[in-house]
Amino acid sequence: MYRLYDSAISGNAYKVRLLLHKLSLPVERIEMNVDDGSTRQAGFLARNPVGQVPVLELGDGSFLAQSNAILVYLAEGTRFWPSDRLTRARGLQWMFFEQYNHEPTIAVVRHCIAHLGWTADREPLPGKIAGGYRALGIMDDHLKTHDFFAGRSFSVADIALYAYTHVADEGGFDLTPYPALRAWLKRVSEDDRHIAITA
Repeated sequence: MYRLYDSAISGNAYKVRLLLHKLSLPVERIEMNVDDGSTRQAGFLARNPVGQVPVLELGDGSFLAQSNAILVYLAEGTRFWPSDRLTRARGLQWMFFEQYNHEPTIAVVRHCIAHLGWTADREPLPGKIAGGYRALGIMDDHLKTHDFFAGRSFSVADIALYAYTHVADEGGFDLTPYPALRAWLKRVSEDDRHIAITA
C-alpha cells in the first residue's frame, strides 16, 4: 500500500489523489497543513527536503516527491501514459508548462486569495494574474483543435493541468472567454472514476 502525504487544499496533491483513485490503488492518506510550518519540520524534511506536498511513500519505504514525477511513476503502463514516444514527450511538454507557467501564477493567486485572504491588488498578485490569463489563453488555443493535451486520449498531462485550472475561479480568474478550455474541463470531469478536489 502507498502512503500519501497530502493536503486537501493543494492542487498538486489532488493530482496524485485523483490518479490513485482512477487506478483503484490502495493508499493511506496523511493530511499535512501547508500553512503552519508542518512541512518544514525535520521529520517531514527527511521525506522531502523541499518541504512540499505531495510526497508518495513507496512500498519499499522510499519517498517520491514532485506531483508530476509521481503522476508519471504511477501512470507507467496504464492508459494514462501514452505508449508513443513523441506523444509522451508532448505530455511532458505540457506538464513542464504546468509547473513553470501555470502553477506559479494560477495556483499562487488562488492560494493567496482563497486561503490567505489577500486582495487581488496586493503585490505580486497583479503580475501573476496577468501570467495566469496568458497560460489560460495558451491552453484554450491548443484545445480549439485538440480534445486533450497529449495525443487523442486523456492522460496525466490532463490531470496535471486540470488540478488548478478547475479551481481557478477561487483565485478570481474568469474562464468565460475560454470556451474550448471549459469544454475540456467538462470532458475531464466526466472521465471514469473522477473525484472532486475535496474528496
